[in-house]
Amino acid sequence: MTKKIQLRPLRRAHNILECSAEVGLLLASASPRRAALLSEAGFEFEPVAPHATEKLDIDLTLRELTTWNAIRKGVPIARAYPDKVVLAADTLVALRDEIIGKPTDLREAARILRRLSGRTHEVCSAVFIYRFAAGQPATFHEFSRVRFHRLSSATIENYLAKVNPLDKAGAYAAQGYGAEIIAKIDGSYTNVVGLPIEKTATALAKFGIRPKQA
Repeated sequence: MTKKIQLRPLRRAHNILECSAEVGLLLASASPRRAALLSEAGFEFEPVAPHATEKLDIDLTLRELTTWNAIRKGVPIARAYPDKVVLAADTLVALRDEIIGKPTDLREAARILRRLSGRTHEVCSAVFIYRFAAGQPATFHEFSRVRFHRLSSATIENYLAKVNPLDKAGAYAAQGYGAEIIAKIDGSYTNVVGLPIEKTATALAKFGIRPKQA
């Protein structure tokens, strides 16, 4: 049975910067990975960091929770910029239905990687797109499956010395040094990075947002 998500009242976004009138798309994210994916796909946008706190609630499914987080990130910014198209996203990892978020410290990061070692886990990204003035929201999600190599303690220590795991769900990144720990990805690679760009591009086109011509 699908559960309904009840959203608490959202605070208005604060510390909002002036945005160019020529740019119609705002990325409600401080993630450099999502910004890079959008840029590489040819989109022009401006980033606006959201101030919503990400939730990690075991009473919600992976899809429900990522959708809830994406909405909470995007709505305050859409209210602040009603004529802009706002894109927000959230990505989480689950191992055997247990949701895994971002580690709080390196010790927890190492513990998460030991749990994922040699096993297959799910990665879910939810995307929320909204133009407040038009009352035109859209949400969708993408699942990918990721299998890790068997990781020794030395491999984990070496990996964590190269990356910052504290801003990454599951304590790892698919890009960069990801090949050292990832054996296989089934599904969208960009979804594992943090934004399923294939579905995102299709959805943005419905809002009149398209990549710039090369």
